[in-house]
Amino acid sequence: MQSRVIPSRTSVFSRSSLILLMALAIVGCAGPSLDDYRDTGPELVPEDFFQGELSARGVVKNFSGKVIRTFDADIVASWDDDGVGTLDEVFRFDDGEVQTRVWTLTPSGDSYHATAGDVVEPGSMQWQGNAIHMNYVLRVSYGDGTIDVRMDDWMYLITPDTLINQTTMSKWGIEVGEVVLVIQKLEHGQGS
Repeated sequence: MQSRVIPSRTSVFSRSSLILLMALAIVGCAGPSLDDYRDTGPELVPEDFFQGELSARGVVKNFSGKVIRTFDADIVASWDDDGVGTLDEVFRFDDGEVQTRVWTLTPSGDSYHATAGDVVEPGSMQWQGNAIHMNYVLRVSYGDGTIDVRMDDWMYLITPDTLINQTTMSKWGIEVGEVVLVIQKLEHGQGS
């Protein structure tokens, strides 16, 4: 005669609890939505904030949250008559490396199609309230070669002249680092 194992209430409860915790973790990973910022001010209009000269200061963190680099950047932003924006960025890192990136923001419905030379999967820039969200794949130097990293980019306008930018970097769905910076509009004639 074959004996049958009947699960105890404790093991059924544990299994149910585990499933519930996993579901909550998945929902928790969903992250914010632009709709969360719809009524939050000051209102962030990309064509207004990204106009003229701006400066940035920030840090790069590794997967454990440790700051591994600091940088400053100069940005010159402009828009043509067709509504296409250009953000010309020069980054200077604490180890002496200098990087440049020129973004082209092309109107696409109620968003912008965002491209740059080292962006291998262009992004869509969307905004509501005081927030902008972009998601794209950036090719970065790694060792003797390069690696493609997904960038989940959130920007928040704090004052009419100050924006905080937080970007999570991931590879194969695993977070590998973060970039946090403050971008400040400069008054005409002011240097960095």
